[in-house]
Amino acid sequence: MDPLAPSLDPSRLRRLQLAGVASGFTAGAWLGAAEAPTKMVVLGLSPVVISLAMVVGVFLARWSLPALLRGTTAIGADVRQAPHLVVWAILAGCLWAVANTLTIYAIKDIGLSVAFPLWNANSLLGILWGAVFFNELRGAGWSRVVAVLGGAAVMCAGATLLAVASAAQAPAGHAARGVAAALAAGALWGTMYIPYRKAYLTGMNPLAFVTFFTVGELGMMTALALGDRGGVAALVADLGAARDVLFWLLLGGFVWVVGDLFQQYAAKYVGISRGIPLSNTNQLWGLVWGLLVFGELHGGARATYAQVIGGSLLMALGAALIALASATGPEHRRWQEAAAREGQRYRIDPAVVRAGLAGESAGGPARRRTWLDWTLVTSATAVFIGLGLVARVPDLRLGWGWVAGLTVAMLALLAGTGVLLWRTTRFN
Repeated sequence: MDPLAPSLDPSRLRRLQLAGVASGFTAGAWLGAAEAPTKMVVLGLSPVVISLAMVVGVFLARWSLPALLRGTTAIGADVRQAPHLVVWAILAGCLWAVANTLTIYAIKDIGLSVAFPLWNANSLLGILWGAVFFNELRGAGWSRVVAVLGGAAVMCAGATLLAVASAAQAPAGHAARGVAAALAAGALWGTMYIPYRKAYLTGMNPLAFVTFFTVGELGMMTALALGDRGGVAALVADLGAARDVLFWLLLGGFVWVVGDLFQQYAAKYVGISRGIPLSNTNQLWGLVWGLLVFGELHGGARATYAQVIGGSLLMALGAALIALASATGPEHRRWQEAAAREGQRYRIDPAVVRAGLAGESAGGPARRRTWLDWTLVTSATAVFIGLGLVARVPDLRLGWGWVAGLTVAMLALLAGTGVLLWRTTRFN
């Protein structure tokens, strides 16, 4: 693409940014809820077994949802246009699997409501990589740059406050280990966003990218689980012993994918320097799930409550400052230059790159679903139904009223943002 190509129409750019912002907030709600099943670590399950089960749910969702929404034929067409992105997607999936396993250890040591904001330090890396590699914030104007950097500073302050609070609340005296695991997960996730942005600058549809992303996830997680449990026989025995709760763990992976798909659209349309902080509002959803549904910090000192809630609100304020500093025409022009560079590097059709930036399809009309699409959807559904029939409600004290209320709110966000994305981009 010619870097001097005309900028997007301002009204079109505003609509795309609105779709990206809405996607970021919806991602936060669903990503926050997805971590709730990991509370099953208190039932004695291995964190690695929990993470593997979640990744299996992720794998099923990452193939069945794109097949249902777009079809494997369209996904194959995307890959033929940019085959190099398959490698980047698998690499990103490997990083995700390791990071997700670290979050299980963090939750075990310092609790969900405290661990969440710590690993969300990945926002800082998102800002850095977006500016360094993809021209984000360049040409944005000083007010927007200051808002993004100021928001990052506020998020750091919030993370520090939460780290102090975790030292008082961590079970078995493992606060330092839990904090280290959460921050390491954040670093890996922050780096994972580089392949995201490379994919979307060069026109790949998020629904195509995630299908190959999950190959890296499942492969890496299986290797980690086999190494941790000591072989296939031991791992199968652990999974068999946990069969009555596997449904909930796979469901957590499925919910995560819904959130991640919206995060992908946020990264595509507002960039990783803004989209990632927006989706990191999952820290507030994680706080609500942890405090109201699971009763975390119950009976704790007032000072601890103040530190956890204050730290979360500070991080949310920082994310809001970043999100509100929307990209202007001049900055989007710099995005075009980065996209042109990526397109030339990998010899991608300039029309595909241009269409991707505009939220449009460069291909022909949508194709009908094939037998393969319906096989993927049916198989995933059958697995969930089968495990659901043998599932039991975990022996945990839960606030079921809050579970119902939060679920309704998530579904409302899903419906509203899904309609907005369809009308604006047709899920391109």
